[in-house]
Amino acid sequence: MNKKMLIIEDDPDIIDLLKIHLKDIEFSLDSARNGEQGLEKALKNDYELVILDLMLPGLDGLEVCRGIREKKKTLPILMLTAKAEEFDKVLGLELGADDYITKPFSIRELMARIKAVLRRISALRENGKNRQEDKELVFDQLSINLAKRKVILNNNSIDLTAKEFDLLVTFASNPGRAFTRENLLNTVWGYQFSGYDHTVNSHINRLRAKIEKDPSNPRYIKTVWGVGYKFAELEDLER
Repeated sequence: MNKKMLIIEDDPDIIDLLKIHLKDIEFSLDSARNGEQGLEKALKNDYELVILDLMLPGLDGLEVCRGIREKKKTLPILMLTAKAEEFDKVLGLELGADDYITKPFSIRELMARIKAVLRRISALRENGKNRQEDKELVFDQLSINLAKRKVILNNNSIDLTAKEFDLLVTFASNPGRAFTRENLLNTVWGYQFSGYDHTVNSHINRLRAKIEKDPSNPRYIKTVWGVGYKFAELEDLER
């Protein structure tokens, strides 16, 4: 088994239970019992997925998530949260976590979430392989390299988070199509949850701040009032 996951969790029972079940899908499990050790392992080693508890000794889960995203923008992160941590769930998703599961949970539910994240990542990778002819999207001074996950604007490289990049590709692959916030949550985050519309809004605002000359009057990512957002029509960009 050369496929590995990392769990950053201070409950040994959860770690031991997950180790047993991951063997059934041919994964080995590495573990860390505090935030500092978990962040160090996540940055030093190659993992298919990080399972991250929010309540940790030392660095908390949000700080660990932020630290991982600064260095490894595409490493999938599944958060473990308590029911009372609604604000932390939202903030974790905005920092770049891919999904969350609320404690207490059954091992069956956790395994289902893990498999769902792995399927999404596999689908994204496969989609990238199947779109080699499409590996670069170009709109005037904005170019998006799908294979390298790089964005160039006016000959300058733009540093996007994984979710910002996925949002931009979703828009740019469908010029003129209006997306609701629920559409974007389902497409980019992989689940439907209307309560997190504000997560989409905050990502759009940060993306606009990076690629728009005037974010209050955007050229690329337009607001569709009463619906959501869309990428500009091609004919508008050519003017």
